[in-house]
Amino acid sequence: MKKDIHPTYYPDAKVVCACGNTFTVGSTKKEIKVEICYACHPAYTGKEKLIDTAGRVEKFKAKREKAAKVTTRKKSEKRAAKKVKKEKK
Repeated sequence: MKKDIHPTYYPDAKVVCACGNTFTVGSTKKEIKVEICYACHPAYTGKEKLIDTAGRVEKFKAKREKAAKVTTRKKSEKRAAKKVKKEKK
């Protein structure tokens, strides 16, 4: 077997998150920079972060409000309206 072909292992490698959280893990790099970690990831924290792109959230909420305002007719009312429409022809 060849000697010295494996990278150096650092058992106390420092991980730095964009949120400011730091912790140590074992790695082949001394320092690792990440954008998201367990302290700020929505799946672990339970906090939802909505990133609004071009008003999509407001657009969705407006659709939901509009759908809630629509009145629905009962089956008997639909049949009566259909019957009246048929009689006019």
